[in-house]
Amino acid sequence: MKWKHTSNAFWRRQVRGDCNAGAGTVRADSTVTIKAQNGDFSGKAKTEEPTCGEGRNVAVFKQKGAQQDPSTDKKIASDTAGLQGEDYTWNTGNTGASVKFYARIKRTPECKGDRSETVRTSKN
Repeated sequence: MKWKHTSNAFWRRQVRGDCNAGAGTVRADSTVTIKAQNGDFSGKAKTEEPTCGEGRNVAVFKQKGAQQDPSTDKKIASDTAGLQGEDYTWNTGNTGASVKFYARIKRTPECKGDRSETVRTSKN
């Protein structure tokens, strides 16, 4: 693996084409957080591996039941995490949605996936 400096002023690992994410590959830890305020959802994609933060798609789901289930819950918004200071942040803008929601980042060949805690919001 090589490291290169990108125009976004952070260090990104450049993965070679011969890199294989097969059995035995260790994925970097990833954590996603969510905040809700009057239908506006935002949070952070936390990781120590830059390729697991910058450009990660974060999806926000409306939770239907008592448990989170991305296969049946409705995806209501998404955003791409971007470097802001020392954090990889995301923000959907105002969706106008209310009730219970959570954020999800999918697993990638190099990064673990995660789901945030469930948050509740209501329209004002």
